[in-house]
Amino acid sequence: MSSPDVPDTSPVISSNISPILVSACLAGVACRYDGVASPHPEVLRLLATGRAVPVCPEVLGGLPVPREPVELRQGRAVGRSGRDVTEAFQAGAQRALALAREHGCTAAILKARSPSCGPGQIYDGTFSRTLVPGHGLLAALLKQSGIAVRSEEDL
Repeated sequence: MSSPDVPDTSPVISSNISPILVSACLAGVACRYDGVASPHPEVLRLLATGRAVPVCPEVLGGLPVPREPVELRQGRAVGRSGRDVTEAFQAGAQRALALAREHGCTAAILKARSPSCGPGQIYDGTFSRTLVPGHGLLAALLKQSGIAVRSEEDL
């Protein structure tokens, strides 16, 4: 029992704390374009406590695992081969937003630099590994919908 003068800093998961939407690859799901995961310890802890809602908008949009790399070029999701997969990215982002709303998520932790999930910086569409300011399609949609977005690099 803590005294009134000393704040209780023990980790307590309250049922009134909103779950957090997370990129599924950060939760250990092998769904990245290259067929692997990018597990992050903080996201795994959220998952273990039942506070994470993992989503992969690219898979939700019907794309396979693995799949060719995609970058955003003039607002379009374009694969290295030139194939335009914008519709799949948009459909997956809409499904992920619906899941966020269904679960009452008010925040998201998304994979940095991803053309779907990347908040703040993404690759420039030339497949030269050049970063530019911008958001992946899901990150932009969540921000427009009032959901706070950050990447695993901000944790």
